Amino acid sequence: MNTRSFFFDNAKFILIFFVVFGHLLRTYIHDADSIYALYKTIYTFHMPAFILVSGFFAKGIYRKGYIVKLFKKLIVPYLIFQGIYSVYFYYLDKAPTIKLDPFEPHWSLWFLISLFFWNMMLLLFSRMKPLYGLTLTILIGLLVGYVDEISNYLSLSRTFVFFPMFLAGYYLKKEHIQKLFTVKIRVASILIFIIVIVGFYLYPDIDYKWLLGSKPYSELNATFGMLTRLSCYGLSFLMIACFLSLVPRGRYFFTLFGERTLYVYLLHGFFIQFFRESNLHQYVSSSNVYWILVALAMTLTLLLSSRFVFSMAQPVIELNATRFKPHAYRMMNQMKRYIRLN
Repeated sequence: MNTRSFFFDNAKFILIFFVVFGHLLRTYIHDADSIYALYKTIYTFHMPAFILVSGFFAKGIYRKGYIVKLFKKLIVPYLIFQGIYSVYFYYLDKAPTIKLDPFEPHWSLWFLISLFFWNMMLLLFSRMKPLYGLTLTILIGLLVGYVDEISNYLSLSRTFVFFPMFLAGYYLKKEHIQKLFTVKIRVASILIFIIVIVGFYLYPDIDYKWLLGSKPYSELNATFGMLTRLSCYGLSFLMIACFLSLVPRGRYFFTLFGERTLYVYLLHGFFIQFFRESNLHQYVSSSNVYWILVALAMTLTLLLSSRFVFSMAQPVIELNATRFKPHAYRMMNQMKRYIRLN
């Protein structure tokens, strides 16, 4: 892997950690203003940065077979896990029926279907000049807030609201990112992170739902909906730049795991939902040991990024067994050796 790969794989691993950590933290946002402030700070950058990085790697949109590969990589796993999560939530929540609706993404699966749509939208917007394209997509993201019918259905709200980040990533070049690695910018980035989290702490009434991009203005009781969302855009782009400036560029033990973020994203929901429904989450709040969520999030991220999970889950996620077969053969040989010795 080259330096560029190190940087982006490091960024993706750190971001997927914040995804897991943010989902764990969600249960406790009403326990303390500090937890709520931290939660909102994470949501200002973790998915927006993930989306921007995804856009950066979408430059092959016009290559032959790209759309077909994209469909297999995103829509097929989406449909598979939509069904799996439907059954899982049925038994976990003891719901009266299994809800199998491919048009209403379960929980975090919205990202897959939105990512597919963002790539399709590139076929039109990538032909525009960056200034015109970004201006138009931001305007669309502001206006869809007035359409109450656009919400979670096919993840349309998030698709339009977050598309400017994806398009910005598509326009982005590595020369732009290299400008973020100065000492002054990194120090400023740390200060901005501190200012944002303190600001959210001092003004706890700021609704976190503004950062989700999934609700129309009518559900957010917004008097100046467009201005508020425009402010969210500005804050998110600023926080993305701050985050990227702080990402390490070397090779570390977790660098390789950055290639497996899709596995973590798809699989961590089973653990998060079980954690929320069980009595385990009560121990954290009753004992005031919120730090354990950091350790739990890191453990879960590393576990789901491991080679073993990668190999076992590949047939379901990628409909491919290139990683699974060597493990299967190795296990069969070990079983044969054990039977022979006994």
